[in-house]
Amino acid sequence: MKLTKTALTLAMGVALSTTAAATELTIAIVNNGHMINMQKVAEAYTEETGVKLNWVSLEEGVLREQVTSDTATGGGQYDIINIGMQEAPIWGAAGWIEPLEFGAAYDVDDMLPAMRNGLSHEGTLYAAPFYGESSMVMYRKDLTDAAGVSIADNDSWDNIKAAAAAIHNPDAGVYGACLRGKPGWGDNMAFITTVVNSFGGAWFDKDMKPALDSQQWKDAINFYVDLLGNYGPPGSEGNSFNEILALYNEGKCGMWIDATIAASFLEVDGVAYAQSPNAGNPVGANWLWAWAMAVPAGSPSAEEAKAFIEWATSKEYIKAVADHPDFGWGSVPTGTRASTYAYPEFQAAAGFAAAEMAAIESAAPEATDIKPYVGVQFAAIPEFPEVGSAVAQEMAAALSGAKSVEDALAASQEAADAIMREAGYY
Repeated sequence: MKLTKTALTLAMGVALSTTAAATELTIAIVNNGHMINMQKVAEAYTEETGVKLNWVSLEEGVLREQVTSDTATGGGQYDIINIGMQEAPIWGAAGWIEPLEFGAAYDVDDMLPAMRNGLSHEGTLYAAPFYGESSMVMYRKDLTDAAGVSIADNDSWDNIKAAAAAIHNPDAGVYGACLRGKPGWGDNMAFITTVVNSFGGAWFDKDMKPALDSQQWKDAINFYVDLLGNYGPPGSEGNSFNEILALYNEGKCGMWIDATIAASFLEVDGVAYAQSPNAGNPVGANWLWAWAMAVPAGSPSAEEAKAFIEWATSKEYIKAVADHPDFGWGSVPTGTRASTYAYPEFQAAAGFAAAEMAAIESAAPEATDIKPYVGVQFAAIPEFPEVGSAVAQEMAAALSGAKSVEDALAASQEAADAIMREAGYY
């Protein structure tokens, strides 16, 4: 497969120079489907430019830990890193990553505003979105129809639980609801936070003091533990995105509430989609995220790294995936560009497109009267990864039955309070 002239221009102004031909880029990526696909699509980039690409594919939690450590210390291990909306504005403001500015052909205005804003600081883009997502309900309509139940957009959590109970059939290897339980601020806490939001809770109060001992957190976590404990697969405390995707494609999940991007990889027939449920507060019931590409500050190959990012997040890349013999329109990265959703071929291949766009457009990362911080399933403050990781372990313990919900939340409140006090918030 050859890159088009436009793609080459986007990729590298001096793509065929001797210097570029000798360049190697080491890229740290999360081990999700679209990132794995990129390695194959980018073979054409190397063929045309001579730029060798060394891929380091890591599980989500490990990636975050290694990339954060290396970037913060200027370790120089990577030329390009996968980060998201929590890190990009903070790291950009701190000077940890390079600002990104691309040529006119890149068409930055085609980028969905939610993604562009979430990856920028004071109007400067610091990471380019490879794919974007919100969250939604993905369910087996054949199972709900057979059970005589239905799932509506923005349904109540009570109705979701009733539907999960109706389709739960562990003797046949089908579980009513598959939900994240694996500990990590971007793993179990991504989903759990949206549940808490929908119950009217928040990570911090107006003074940025942890609010994990609130009634809203207690109600939300008791509901989550009860729902997944009764109608989820065994060992849910070890499941995050990739584990549940595998279960779903094995026909073992009746319902999954998770990243909209998952719809690109579902192989089971009869999947239907609904907007995320809530317990009376729809604001923050569905998250907002992008896996994006950034360049650590001081990289000796910064220009070549930026050129690769410009190609890998461009309109041309979308077409390259669509035209690739191993992929096609149903496998293109979504949630980043308005133009992707305008292709008739994409609309025909992606039955989830309208539901995904509705979820992205309804996500509400701005601060509100309930939460005094930016972010839906995270708080856009430097301390959040430490706070979120500590709480994630406690929530996994509650889910597994190692701790009561009350004890897990008490320990969470104590840990979060210590971190925020040490950071000088109060």
